[in-house]
Amino acid sequence: MTLNRLLTRAVLSSRVGSRSVFTSSKPDTANPNWLRVGLAVGSTAILWGLLFKQHSTDVHEYKVRNGLE
Repeated sequence: MTLNRLLTRAVLSSRVGSRSVFTSSKPDTANPNWLRVGLAVGSTAILWGLLFKQHSTDVHEYKVRNGLE
């Protein structure tokens, strides 16, 4: 047998015998997991807050260093 036939058989047999982990169950869009939604939104809000705080600190330091304040 050629190498191409061996590889083709290996690919076909691996696809038939296994199922992807990522498609084992479809997400239920009618009933979302509100804990995960809350954690995602909360962490996003915290990160944006830290970003704005850091930006304000950086702008203030820039103005002080350049004698603008």
